[in-house]
Amino acid sequence: MLRKQKEELVEQFTEQLNDMGVLIVVQQSGMTVAEMTTLRAQMRETGTMFRVTKNRLAKIALEGTSFEGAKDLFQGPSAVAFSVDPVAAAKACVAYAKENSKFSVVGGVIGDVVMDAAAVEQLSKLPSLDEFRAKIVGLLNAPATKLVTILPQPATQLVTLMGAPQAKLARVFGAYGATGA
Repeated sequence: MLRKQKEELVEQFTEQLNDMGVLIVVQQSGMTVAEMTTLRAQMRETGTMFRVTKNRLAKIALEGTSFEGAKDLFQGPSAVAFSVDPVAAAKACVAYAKENSKFSVVGGVIGDVVMDAAAVEQLSKLPSLDEFRAKIVGLLNAPATKLVTILPQPATQLVTLMGAPQAKLARVFGAYGATGA
């Protein structure tokens, strides 16, 4: 690879990282093309970008970004997964690592916080950004739904209460009329 190509690659990678919320470093040793294709498809479904990197170029690209603390994580055949949604990227990486023994999570960075593999796994257990948004919307809609079900209740109870004396009178007079007196 020519020096000019390397510089363009580093610049492109740095630009992509500036818009991301998380960077997860993984090792993928001995994976087949089919396995990599499956991995990339799973990553794409969650909105996560996956890139095999040269360690030296990745370290250069990380300089000056909030992910600079991840430089020490690049050992051996490395790749990176990065996404706007930190939980989605962590879920995708951890799930694939459980499926494939040739793929392992090394660590990651959110903002300026460096995480080890255990912290990335804990992050993957949190609800994703979309799941969190759905929960918020559900919580906001819950009071309105409860209000709609509660509002008719007093009227229903009032009608039942007003109908009770009539039912009682009917029973009394019905019983009185039945005796023939």
